[in-house]
Amino acid sequence: MLLGIGPDGAIAGRRVAITGMGVLACCGIGVDAFWEGLHGPPPEGERRVDDFDPERWLTSKEARTLDRFAQFSVAVADMALEDAGALHADPGRSGVIMGTGVGGLQSLETQILVYAEKGAQRVSPRLVPMMMSNAGAAAVSMRLGWHGPSETVITACAAGAHSIAHAARLVASGRCDVAIGGAAEAGMTNVGIAAFANMTALSTSGHSRPFDVRRDGFVMTEGAGALVFESWDRAVARGARIYGELAGAGSTADAHHITAPAPGGTGAAACMLEALDDAELRPDQIAHINAHGTSTPLNDLAESDAIGKVFGAASPPVTSTKGVTGHGLGASGAIEAIAAVLTIEHASIPPTNGYEEPDPDIHLDIVAEARPWEPGPVLSNSFGFGGHNGCLVISPA
Repeated sequence: MLLGIGPDGAIAGRRVAITGMGVLACCGIGVDAFWEGLHGPPPEGERRVDDFDPERWLTSKEARTLDRFAQFSVAVADMALEDAGALHADPGRSGVIMGTGVGGLQSLETQILVYAEKGAQRVSPRLVPMMMSNAGAAAVSMRLGWHGPSETVITACAAGAHSIAHAARLVASGRCDVAIGGAAEAGMTNVGIAAFANMTALSTSGHSRPFDVRRDGFVMTEGAGALVFESWDRAVARGARIYGELAGAGSTADAHHITAPAPGGTGAAACMLEALDDAELRPDQIAHINAHGTSTPLNDLAESDAIGKVFGAASPPVTSTKGVTGHGLGASGAIEAIAAVLTIEHASIPPTNGYEEPDPDIHLDIVAEARPWEPGPVLSNSFGFGGHNGCLVISPA
């Protein structure tokens, strides 16, 4: 059971139901298209959400006042709420936690160029609210009129997992009856891509090959995901469709290096164990792992070592959906949490696209082709620059 701190400061815990989901990814917009996309080839060329039209969710005026990442935040929150059905939520007891890695980088880059080419007087007065990393959560809470916590988690590539855990704990602790948790990222700007390329983090081949011996870096993407959380009893009472339970979460720090993982994946292993302990599960009760699996040489090896420390020689089936989606930075944990829920929903584990030649140093049961399974608890891993680790345990309803 996910534990939280109640209003009186005591440890409290209510079961947390997942009742709605919304997703934007390069392989599909909406849960059905996304799930189908995870089973196809990766998109051609850059992995952008090319068919995203903000005016499906915003007026043209509203769209002009929001950076692309905040537009994404609004879109996935709306999708998740529509999916959840009639919530009838008390605004004071409803919260929004939306994470990001780089926030409004697109707006910042655009206006720096305006400053350089046209001078200070031409810089947009909207720049600050558009570049703020909290703009996504703010836009969602204002749109809904929700007065509960509206917060942003910025922990690099672990932000999505941490945001989901925080939102779920608001419900587990009794602070909120309903909470939206998720993350959004739209950092595929010229400077953003160049920076990752120059630090040799990006694949030079243009292929995402998680855990494959040929992996040479990640393929950058953009996107967003959001989930609606309610107390289990509330969801049952209103007859909601319950996708699953957010049963546990962990958060640790490597305290090692700003970009490289701790040797042997020690911090990641500690995070997985913390999440399992929070969910009151043993390692042998985890039936599947949705890996962070970025396709970088160091990170995939460290995650493999960490899984070995926790699960021993026989790991549960492991997949990385980044073979199709690419790496969505701060949004990746939210997008992959939705993939984990859908894996339970469809009783099928999606393939690790690009995994064809095993690495002899990685001893995991990598799912190379879609695999039917008997749904059980899923561990979803997210590890970020700065040594931030976030793990979620999602169980069938």
